[in-house]
Amino acid sequence: MKYLFIALIFSQIAFSQVDYPKDYFRSPLDVTLILSGSFAELRTNHFHSGLDIKTQQRTGLNIYAAAEGYVSRIKIQHYGYGKALYITHPNGYTTVYGHLQEFAPRIEAYLKAKQYEKESYEIELLPSPEELQIMSDEIVAYSGNTGGSGGPHLHFEIRDQQERTLNPLLFGLSIKDSKPPSLISVFAYPKDEKSSVNNSNRRVELRLIPTKNNDYKVEGIKAFGDIGFAVGSFDQLDLAANKNGLNNIQSFYNGNKKFEIDFFRFSFAESRHINKYIDYEYYKTKRSHLQKLFVEKGNVLSMYKDLDEDGYIKIEDGDSSIYKVRLQDFAGNESWLTIPITGKKPDSIPSKPENKKNYYVFSDQTTTLNDKNVSVYFPANSFYEDTFIDFKVNNDTLYLDKDVIPLQKNVTIQYDISNYNNQEKDQLYIAELLGYKKYPSYLSTKRKDNILTASSNALGSYALVLDTTKPKISPINFQDGKWLSKYRYLTLKITDDLSGIGNYRATINGKWILMEYEYKNNTLTFDFNDSVITDTKNELKVIVTDNVGNSSTFEATFFRK
Repeated sequence: MKYLFIALIFSQIAFSQVDYPKDYFRSPLDVTLILSGSFAELRTNHFHSGLDIKTQQRTGLNIYAAAEGYVSRIKIQHYGYGKALYITHPNGYTTVYGHLQEFAPRIEAYLKAKQYEKESYEIELLPSPEELQIMSDEIVAYSGNTGGSGGPHLHFEIRDQQERTLNPLLFGLSIKDSKPPSLISVFAYPKDEKSSVNNSNRRVELRLIPTKNNDYKVEGIKAFGDIGFAVGSFDQLDLAANKNGLNNIQSFYNGNKKFEIDFFRFSFAESRHINKYIDYEYYKTKRSHLQKLFVEKGNVLSMYKDLDEDGYIKIEDGDSSIYKVRLQDFAGNESWLTIPITGKKPDSIPSKPENKKNYYVFSDQTTTLNDKNVSVYFPANSFYEDTFIDFKVNNDTLYLDKDVIPLQKNVTIQYDISNYNNQEKDQLYIAELLGYKKYPSYLSTKRKDNILTASSNALGSYALVLDTTKPKISPINFQDGKWLSKYRYLTLKITDDLSGIGNYRATINGKWILMEYEYKNNTLTFDFNDSVITDTKNELKVIVTDNVGNSSTFEATFFRK
């Protein structure tokens, strides 16, 4: 370890010469690697930034450092990665381990000391290289289900020195995969009103026909002008039923390469552009991803390569041509799609319906829309292109079009609440109305005088909501006046019906205690192994506040030897 940091400095010089070492990193688990999520898999508003590794539906499995290094970051949050550990290695890469149950003892002790010092469960720490040095094969944590995890697993990443995340399989980790990618849908996209597919200048679904050797074709189409295509696809590994993402997609027109996207690396700043890569409207209405094999204005994803005419093909009247798509997983298994095309200029194309939306937003300009007591601010380049949208306000409900047009920047929503009384002003928040039943989902809302402000990453419906109900607090595994000498944990349930849990604070005999909030089961948990309780008689006090300031207090006495 004494040579670790000299090597780290040296590696910064030689880094460009060492591309994806295959024998440097070990597996972070000592079980067979089976994935529930692959690298760059398509997720809501982002590409998946690592591998989701199954942990046999259990928590508590040993997590090993992938190589020697030092703990460079510890981040604890209720959502996202939950409990996450970052280890920087001498070769310049950083490995990330997310959704952990807890850390190895010396890291856990370091963390808890800082949490008690700051009196906060959520915390971000940046230890110096000397504080928490890590040996190869050292157990650094135990697998869990914390944060935004949908079940027990390890989220594992490898990042470079520019904080770009790379596919860990590039570094030699082995996943059993003998199955080629599957194709579930194909669509054609006329680029403009001068182009057509089967006498239509709108998106057209093509009938998919499986052929031998796991390949596909579609019925021949008649097309004219500039045309793009999109596919719905997924990949499956040998030992899991999960539908994962692909590694590479290419397209060819009459044997000439038109398009390639290679899912091997991306930066977090660009991940939101997934909404321009997919057909966003189709995803929002059908809940299925269509991956566009052409690049539209404003899409700056770095994963594109070898683009010819942005992936579009140009079809003349009388042409007879072939468009092919190659779908490939990381193991090299591939499937092919063949689309026969006959160039046929249509006699006429039905005109598109007249646009009846009431506002037009220029993408390169800032725009503010006002109606009654509501204003919406769009920064320049909020939209990828100039766009018609609907905007109206009715009884404190804002209709900001439908969430079928992707945004690349958040919009700011403001409500003037001058017409509410002072008590109501303190209990109001801005909510996004979700689903068929328009359930109000809290948006982080700030108030200055009579103005409420919130930010949103999507169009849709919004409303002012009044929350007058306090959170509820109830004990789960103890009662007032009970002896808890043999208990390891003290657990309570906390819930809030509208704006949601904002913060909480717990003390025993007036001393702050660390309680872990797990939003998925609405629990607060204290670990007596923290060794902060020394008295026999103990007074527990828990205060829970929702996001608009309604507060509840729970008090109980317990005894412990």
